[in-house]
Amino acid sequence: MTFSLVTGGAGFVGRRLVRTLKDRGERVRALDLAPLEGEDGVQGSVADPDAAARAVEGVDVVFHLAGHAQLWSRDPGLFDKANRAGTETMLAAAKRAGVKRFVHCSSLTTLVGRRAPRAPSTVDETTRLEPADMLGPYPRSKLRAERAVEQAVIDGLDAVIVIPTEPLGAGDKSLTPPTRMILDFLRGATPAYIDCTLNFVPVGDLAEGLIAARERGRRGERYILGGENVSMQTLLDALERVSGKPTPKTKLPYQVALAAGFVDTAFSYATGRSPKAPLTGVRLAGRPVSFSSEKAARELGWRAGGFEPALEEAYGWMKAEGLLG
Repeated sequence: MTFSLVTGGAGFVGRRLVRTLKDRGERVRALDLAPLEGEDGVQGSVADPDAAARAVEGVDVVFHLAGHAQLWSRDPGLFDKANRAGTETMLAAAKRAGVKRFVHCSSLTTLVGRRAPRAPSTVDETTRLEPADMLGPYPRSKLRAERAVEQAVIDGLDAVIVIPTEPLGAGDKSLTPPTRMILDFLRGATPAYIDCTLNFVPVGDLAEGLIAARERGRRGERYILGGENVSMQTLLDALERVSGKPTPKTKLPYQVALAAGFVDTAFSYATGRSPKAPLTGVRLAGRPVSFSSEKAARELGWRAGGFEPALEEAYGWMKAEGLLG
């Protein structure tokens, strides 16, 4: 029986992956800063070598999902500590423990850079950017983490990289950026929008994709795990159908949204309140990039389902949790 460690096991995707692995009859351990349910869990940071060593002891596979997944922090250094340094700590612990496979969870933001056109384009795993190309500290830290994994492969570790798009579904208690965006639309807290391209992956399908990468991914390769590419207007129309609530009708030009993002983010540094329009998010939205998951379909035998059932699942969960106000 395979024994897997899931870092970030108390998070949105981590909880779904832990449940999916257990449903398959597998043994699972989780590592997270948050308190963990069940007997086999380690509470601690991926950047702590002692916690990492305890967590990897005896496991066959590491699914490394933990990190700082927001687009803004009052202390930008937190991104590098959690995402780049935390990954390096887990890689070193996995190598010392003789882990057989390391599945690293990256971010779609590593594929969208400063030189991406402000016109429709498509990216796949052949897209290779540099840290200087990144649109903010979060994507920069995630790209540096990818580079650390690639170096670990050169040094002998069996590792693969998965690049999820925007996870969607029930249970996102930490309100990651895609869920918060949808929630703000439903609450009427966002009166206008940027006409951008979005790609949602149902969280249950993402968990299956991570397992497929463990089982069939080629060492050292990257795999985009994405679903449908949809416009913001398509999302808003679907939200109205699912919820019966009106959604914004005002479309902001990119330059206006960018100026608002500068002001909102600057104000947030002064107050400590998270911005509604983080500058990194506005910059990413200004590049209407579509994502191709054909490599994952071809090599992993994996495809995601449609985004509307996942949106209905997310809405039902928000309503049950009393998040809609």
